[in-house]
Amino acid sequence: MDDAQAPRLVQEYADMILRISYSYLKQTCDAEDICQTVFLKMLTKDLHFDTRAQEKAYIIRATVNACKDHLKSGFFRKTVPLEAAETLAAPQAPDCPVLDALKALPDGYRVPLYLFYYEGYSAREIGKILGKSEGSIAARLSRGRKMLREFLQREGDVYL
Repeated sequence: MDDAQAPRLVQEYADMILRISYSYLKQTCDAEDICQTVFLKMLTKDLHFDTRAQEKAYIIRATVNACKDHLKSGFFRKTVPLEAAETLAAPQAPDCPVLDALKALPDGYRVPLYLFYYEGYSAREIGKILGKSEGSIAARLSRGRKMLREFLQREGDVYL
């Protein structure tokens, strides 16, 4: 890819990369770092895609891999939790029971649910992106929905 593609890539995919990264890392600053890493990877490699769908799938796969690498890194394991920075004033996140429930799910359920509902991918497409079978993704979507429903009902918030 050439540098002229950078503005288009950022405009089309930055929000998606940030959301996927945040669902894995649960910290905005780390998600922003992953976003930059993915764009640098895209721009420094000689990549050519036949369709935008292939480009998007590659970006999702690169984002997931970058997040997993970050979680395995020594830097991440040595990072101080946010609770240690309580003396700093930070804006409060909006109270959203559905988002809280989604963040509480394990990665194996959270990411497929995001890709299905927010990005509009089918179970087959998600399976290809994540390297899992379509049946495995369908099962994760079903179990993930059930977990969300149970969490929200337990909390008294019935959205489903």
